[in-house]
Amino acid sequence: MGLEFGGLLGLIILALDIYAIVKIIGSGASTGAKVIWILVILFLPLIGLILWLLFGPSKPAIHT
Repeated sequence: MGLEFGGLLGLIILALDIYAIVKIIGSGASTGAKVIWILVILFLPLIGLILWLLFGPSKPAIHT
């Protein structure tokens, strides 16, 4: 049962990381900030996701 739970937890974290990356790309942050946030999430999936939720760019990009 532990292995199944770990696999499910991993899939949930992966889905949340993908969601965060999509939100980062669509944010109004600078390109450099986007790259840094994406790298943090890729190299530290759980910690990077938590940091992004707390400190990441939250304003959507304005397309005019």
